Amino acid sequence: MVGAGFAGLYALFRLREAGWEVQGFEAGGGVGGTWYWNRYPGARCDVASVEYSFSFSEELEQEWVWTERYAPQAEILRYLDHVADRFDLRPLIRFDTRVESAVFDAASGGWDVRTSDGEVTRARFVVMATGCLSTANLPDIPGRDSFEGELLHTGRWPHDPVDFAGRRVGVIGTGSSGIQAIPVIAEEAAELVVFQRTPNYSVPAHNGPLPTDELAKVKARYRDLREKNRRSMVGFAGWAPAPGGSAVALSNDERDEALEERWADGGLWFLSAFNDVLFNEQSNELVADFVRRKIRAVVADPAVADKLTPTQVIGCKRMCVDSGYFETFNRPDVRLVDLRETPIEAITPTGVRTTAEDIALDTLVFATGFDAMTGTLMRIDIRGRTGISLQESWEAGPRTYLGLGVPGFPNLFIVTGPGSPSVLTNMVTSIEHHVEWISDCLAHLRSEGYATIEAAEPAADEWVAYVNSVAGITLYTTCNSWYLGANIPGKPRVFMPLFGFAPYVDTCASVAADGYRGFTLTEADVQEARQ
Repeated sequence: MVGAGFAGLYALFRLREAGWEVQGFEAGGGVGGTWYWNRYPGARCDVASVEYSFSFSEELEQEWVWTERYAPQAEILRYLDHVADRFDLRPLIRFDTRVESAVFDAASGGWDVRTSDGEVTRARFVVMATGCLSTANLPDIPGRDSFEGELLHTGRWPHDPVDFAGRRVGVIGTGSSGIQAIPVIAEEAAELVVFQRTPNYSVPAHNGPLPTDELAKVKARYRDLREKNRRSMVGFAGWAPAPGGSAVALSNDERDEALEERWADGGLWFLSAFNDVLFNEQSNELVADFVRRKIRAVVADPAVADKLTPTQVIGCKRMCVDSGYFETFNRPDVRLVDLRETPIEAITPTGVRTTAEDIALDTLVFATGFDAMTGTLMRIDIRGRTGISLQESWEAGPRTYLGLGVPGFPNLFIVTGPGSPSVLTNMVTSIEHHVEWISDCLAHLRSEGYATIEAAEPAADEWVAYVNSVAGITLYTTCNSWYLGANIPGKPRVFMPLFGFAPYVDTCASVAADGYRGFTLTEADVQEARQ
């Protein structure tokens, strides 16, 4: 088991309970995954806390008390620490131990897993629970390592508090982490300079304390809520109102009224006000224009408002959720630098040099996101049945079957891998579904006497084509986003997640019910296979 975030912890629990001997490896010093590393100011989840949580234990659901509508990083980490201790999972994990390679031995049908401490562990199965957003992207800007001030990345934040008081701070990046961190840093720093390449859409979170009576109502109907999540297209918001019809079909006043209601409630559910926002360009533009008007109404300086106003399709990049982000640019000590007008030439020992000026800084924060979905996997030397590495196999883009298996790599499973709904869903819902599918699969192999399971080449080819066809009917592919790997130089431009959680769940169930259709299962003693 590689990773000890939500996916790794649940997989360790589930497989141990099923009677397997399990060993977890975690590069960090504790559990938490994303929430162990991302400790930047303002870091919090954009899915409601009561839904961004495990459903496998009713006792856990009832005993844990969420305090905010959207849980902050520290609270989520406390929750995962509690889970690890409550279910006695820590003894199963080797912390501060990075997996460097995993090599399949065709003769024995097992994997040799080499770790950073030099040890090699033999395993029959390997489950990669490495997360979709776990490898920080630090752009290779000329002079980056020459900076003599404090250099930080939101995805690898120090464990000790960072003091911004009296300091000149620069933040590069205005995606989700930047939009969360910038308002908080601005409250403390003497000066803040925000370097923006592409403006992003963001809707208010309207976060606050979670009322006791509201939490009690959720706890009383958790089973119903979880089932609705499993049957939704995105894996969360089981209580949210159903989407309306087409935005185009309404009058301006009717449409604005519907959007105002969602805006007042806040959060990601804003994007589902109408059922065709991600499919119909005209509807999308009407919703996007509503958000643009909101930005211009908040930002006092029209020139700054114009720079902060996105022009791309709304939702083609990850929608952001904020607490006072646009209001921050009304502060006299906050400045916006538009990198489309004046790109960064270099980072200097004293700050940042653009094509227009030298900007002196004491602290420089990279809010530049991640090498998403495949980054961590591609940094491990994973070699399959024929000795070909995963890097070679995925040279033209990730190729999986169901996002769970990879042709040529027997007994290797990926949790929320490329080709699955993953980042287009509530990650915890997707994680639980994958872990349970993997656990049931291993139980089938054990009971039926199979030694290996491997995704078949034709099945993977058909699946990749299907994922691409689904993406093609949406507006997701209309802009450069990390969904396509566009934030990483040289990375193949392939839309990696699959839209539509509930249909995907049905497909996975059908595959399993049909004897794991599309996989090759090899018997333990007889070198025959069935597909």
